[in-house]
Amino acid sequence: MAYDLTDEQKMMQDTVARIAREQIAPGAEKRDEEAAFPWDVVEIFRENGLFGADFPEAYGGSKMGLFSLCLVIEEIAKACASSAVVLLVHELGSMPIFLAGNEEQKNKYFPKLATGEHLVAFALTEPNAGSDVSGIKTKAVKDGDHYVINGSKTFISHGDVADVLCVAAKTDVSVPGHKGISMFIVEKGTPGLSIGKHEKKLGLRASHTVEVILEDVRVPAENILGDEGHGFPIIMKTLDFTRVPVAAQALGIAQGAVDYAIQYTKERIQFGKPIFSFQGIQWMIADMVSQVEAARQVTYKAAAAFENIPKDMEKLPKEIVRFSAIAKLVAAETAMKVTTDAVQLLGGYGYIRDYPVERMMRDAKITQLYEGTSQIQKIVIAATL
Repeated sequence: MAYDLTDEQKMMQDTVARIAREQIAPGAEKRDEEAAFPWDVVEIFRENGLFGADFPEAYGGSKMGLFSLCLVIEEIAKACASSAVVLLVHELGSMPIFLAGNEEQKNKYFPKLATGEHLVAFALTEPNAGSDVSGIKTKAVKDGDHYVINGSKTFISHGDVADVLCVAAKTDVSVPGHKGISMFIVEKGTPGLSIGKHEKKLGLRASHTVEVILEDVRVPAENILGDEGHGFPIIMKTLDFTRVPVAAQALGIAQGAVDYAIQYTKERIQFGKPIFSFQGIQWMIADMVSQVEAARQVTYKAAAAFENIPKDMEKLPKEIVRFSAIAKLVAAETAMKVTTDAVQLLGGYGYIRDYPVERMMRDAKITQLYEGTSQIQKIVIAATL
């Protein structure tokens, strides 16, 4: 689990940091205000080959790996968390195909996903199936050489802009709990597939979160991922992998808030000197810096651990699952704490939208919730002990 950055990773990190600073950060406030999907950022990612970071070269990717993708997400999140989630959701939506897709499926979908020409979403959550995946009510019934899917999904990131959706549905309702769930690839434009409610959110406002409705959606049987009824392990492994990029996003948000707070406190004059010179402020910032660095180390260690894990491995080692959950738990809790402290350090200005820390605080909250709440991470961690 060594996780020193290679020279190539350091160069990539510097390049992405410059892109984030020069091309993404200037529009972060506007994106948040308008709550419009950031197609301008998508184009930047396409031009710089960032969508393909974790895709094999055979499909047009750069095969940099999960660790490098996390470094990219961290740098983008420092500037704009809504932009970073574009890459995060792309990895999340693609992961079921990585894990269970056959060669025909990968050859069909990966080339356009690797370049970012097509976007992808992960349609799992339902009104009664959030932390409890076994509550899925969406059904898929075999009909000749097709499956007919009926149901609805909620809180689906980028479901409205995705060209491809990986959808979880119950194929055998006679078995209880999580048994009988299967995963399907559903293409945009399939009759019966529509978008319902667009959620109005506290943070990540430029990242769309929508309801996906499936009414007699006919999907070719060849679009099932893996064997029928084996969807639950695909879902769990997907989340084990992609919780690490979520940790990287939380880490980036936290680092961005710390950087801004340090700059502000060195420039803000009160009682005749910069407020950074006061010990009370220094101790707050020292705590923030220490917490972020601790989150970085556990996130990098988790990312490095997954680097050498084949995505088609039947069962992940317990310690790998544990580190994934630890990384997300620690980074998410750190992001919420640090961004809240950054608002405090700016005083009244921290509460004003002219300054970025209140946006960072709003963006940070979701990292404690999606892809498994902090409480779910503790359950996962305990289950591996």
